[in-house]
This record gives sequence, structure tokens and C-alpha cells, in this order.
Amino acid sequence: MITQKMKYALKALMELAAERAGEGRPLRIEEIATRSDTPKRFLEHILLEIRNAGFIASARGRHGGYILIKDPREVPLSEIMRLIDGPIAPLPCLSRRAYQKCDDCPDEEACRLRQVFGQVFWSYLLLIESLTLADLMDRPESGKPATAARQIGI
Repeated sequence: MITQKMKYALKALMELAAERAGEGRPLRIEEIATRSDTPKRFLEHILLEIRNAGFIASARGRHGGYILIKDPREVPLSEIMRLIDGPIAPLPCLSRRAYQKCDDCPDEEACRLRQVFGQVFWSYLLLIESLTLADLMDRPESGKPATAARQIGI
């Protein structure tokens, strides 16, 4: 399950992607918060993390704000998930980037938990690593008010 923080991050990125496809101007944090129906106080920290990872940039000044600097097809959802929520593996011994041996497991190769959850996780990983921000933007609208975040129901 993705966290509320991750939902806020995706909603903000979707608004920045929508703006990039439109006028392409920087969006102030207040505008992102309003458009994405996200609390401003959470967005500040989230956008800083995403900026430090190189997906967005910030510009100062009267016409400043945040802008998506990568094409939405070059923003993997799996990278955003790891950035915001940390490892996505269900068990620490299945993580490729944050591997840790389970303290209570004497033999990983024979561990039935690892085998079963490994199969489920690899299937999930194949799917989630194939998705990008563009996939969120390509979803048809459901008749609700026109805001990018509502296109996927978050």
C-alpha cells in the first residue's frame, strides 16, 4: 500500500506534468497544493526530496516555482516510490537496493516465506518498474473536475 505522502508526491508531479504539457511555467507551491488538493505543509518537504533527486527544479523570484525538468516518460514510478517511501520489497531479504538478511531465517534458499513472497513481489516489480509518470497522465478522465490528480482517483 502506498502512503499518503506518496499520494501527495504523485498528485504534485501530475500537476507539474500537466503544466509542462500546457503553458510550461513554474508553479508556486500554493498553486500545486490547490490544484492537487494537497496540504501545503506536506508538499514543501516532498518537493524538496523530488528536486534533490533531479526530477524537478525550483526557480526563485516573482515568477518562480517548481517545474518538471524530465519528460514524464522518464520519471519511473518505482523510483519515486523508493524515494518517498523507501524500499518496496515486502521482506528485507528481497530488496535489491536495501537488502538485509532476516534475523530469524537460517537459510534464505529454503525459506518458504521468501519463496512465496518473492514470486508475488517479482510479478509486482515487473509491472511497477514499467510504469512512468506518463502512464498516470494518459488515463482518461472520469467526468470529475479537471485536475490531473483526479484522473487516477487519488
